[in-house]
Amino acid sequence: MIDVIDRQILNILQSEARTSNAEIARQVGLAASATLERVRKLEDRGLIKGYEAKLCPECLEWSTLAFVFVRSEEKPGQMSTGDCLAQIPGVLEVHHVAGEDCYLTKVRTDSTEALGRLLREDFGSIPSVVGTRTTIVLETIKETSKLIIRDGDIDAVANSVANAAADPEPVAEPKPVDESASEPAGTGASA
Repeated sequence: MIDVIDRQILNILQSEARTSNAEIARQVGLAASATLERVRKLEDRGLIKGYEAKLCPECLEWSTLAFVFVRSEEKPGQMSTGDCLAQIPGVLEVHHVAGEDCYLTKVRTDSTEALGRLLREDFGSIPSVVGTRTTIVLETIKETSKLIIRDGDIDAVANSVANAAADPEPVAEPKPVDESASEPAGTGASA
């Protein structure tokens, strides 16, 4: 189960992944050892997929950002075009999408000329690609990978992701106990 403290830990790490274990423990009100154990369990269950530094693309001369829609002629269920797109340097994201196009990619290059070469030489060298549509970004207003952590259905999703990754035997979750049904009426007992 993911409880309030796990959600707090996830939010802290999403905001600043370099937050020390001691600082996380202080913020959530636990001992450092208990906090470290919770973080490890969140990693093992697949809720935390990794840690990375956010770099400034413009500072590294990757100032041209574009989204490229890709049409391919592969048969339904095939994903070889997506695998080929994912191998191209400069391609940051590859999404298999529904609609007129088959894939949506996010790419970064150092210039529009380099973007043109990327499309001609790299995308164009994939035999199943039959066309592309490119949108160049003029200005980025917001870009984040931070997720909103909801209270309700996160446990079921986390368990299915962890199970799919590890493929262990399914574990039955305990059923909630209705304590009011086992107490005589009017006792007013509470746990």
